[in-house]
Amino acid sequence: MAEAEAHSIVIVGGGICGLATALALHRKGIASLVLEKSRSLRADGAGIGVHANGWRVLEQLGVAAELRETAHLITVYHDVWQQGDRTRREKVPVRTELRCLNRKDLIEALAKDIPAGMIRFGCRIAAIDADPSSHGAVLTMADGTTMKAKVLIGCEGTYSVVAKYLGLSPVRTIPRAVLRGFTWFPHGHSFENEFLRLRAGDFFIGRLTITDNLVHFFITMPKPPTGIHPHGQPGPFLHNNECLPDDVMNEPADVSTKDLKKVRDVALKEMQDVECPAEIIDIVRDSDPESLNFVTEFWYRPPWEVIFGSFQKGTVTVAGDAMHAMGPFIGQGGSAGLEDAVVLARSLARAVDDADGAGKDAPASAREKMIGKAIGEYIRERRPRVALLSLESFIMGALLVRSPSPVTKLACVAVLILLGSKSLRHAYYDCGRL
Repeated sequence: MAEAEAHSIVIVGGGICGLATALALHRKGIASLVLEKSRSLRADGAGIGVHANGWRVLEQLGVAAELRETAHLITVYHDVWQQGDRTRREKVPVRTELRCLNRKDLIEALAKDIPAGMIRFGCRIAAIDADPSSHGAVLTMADGTTMKAKVLIGCEGTYSVVAKYLGLSPVRTIPRAVLRGFTWFPHGHSFENEFLRLRAGDFFIGRLTITDNLVHFFITMPKPPTGIHPHGQPGPFLHNNECLPDDVMNEPADVSTKDLKKVRDVALKEMQDVECPAEIIDIVRDSDPESLNFVTEFWYRPPWEVIFGSFQKGTVTVAGDAMHAMGPFIGQGGSAGLEDAVVLARSLARAVDDADGAGKDAPASAREKMIGKAIGEYIRERRPRVALLSLESFIMGALLVRSPSPVTKLACVAVLILLGSKSLRHAYYDCGRL
């Protein structure tokens, strides 16, 4: 049997969090290997909203300036409620930086500065076992080959094999049908740089301007169209990796453009039935068919599991949705994963410096203990932050999706007030320098 390939740091998952972690480590002079199951960079996808806390991370990673060139600043939240013959509007200024990025732009910006050879595609992990010779792990690939990792970081999203190895419970799901996409206006559009949030009947619709020519939209539908499933099989559509416009959906599937057009047609008819504004109907009708993606579920890890879950085994840990999938309800999933990347890389860099300072004659076990301690510090720093985000998103989801009783609703609103949800307190967070 061939000897197992060995690496110091292996990152599972080449999405936003995985690439950000690899880039953060690279900025600190630390090499890593990213294992991505897709055959190429997953640079397609929907829009992703990035608040000020996410932009602080992108600045630390050295990609903020170029990404700001791709998306306008969103300056207003524009909420519209249509209730029968009555329409209520409210505009609230956005007091922190908020831009809607094309996921393709974000993925490519993170990937381009990662050295060649640090991302390996087509790697599907069949099993993870403890490495008896270290605190790390042994990965068995689908093709039967094995790889040893002194440090293993799971960034592969909601269906994380690393999270399963750590003993974390499977993520929960909320049934909800959502169609998303982009619309291109070759001669420009007349919309403000705003995040429009429209409630019409049982629909919740969002529109975010990206540039003078590009608009991102999402439509939360009362129920999914019947008879349309990926590969002709029952189950959720999982076409891309972002959601409303957060980084929550993680299992790509090949949904045909024909089927996605059918979903769009159903959505258009039902939106017309509830008298959605004509400008929204036009955006959906004129959307790029290749940009459409559709999901029927949201994934989340309950806040109590984030508070009490075990995120470490030796020198194995998780980040991003693998740690704290939180649904799209406060728009922080993607930015929280970016924060994880910086904090984890910073902690590991300190441990590497300490280990180097101990000299080459220091035993390997001492070095591993330093790395394990650094991972523990990362978890202790991140747990309070992501627990509060998960709680806020969980409560917001309960209000928007589950139709709670008046008493439960009152309690939820009270907690959101304490969390500063209306003032977007979560967007003011600064995870610090890399």
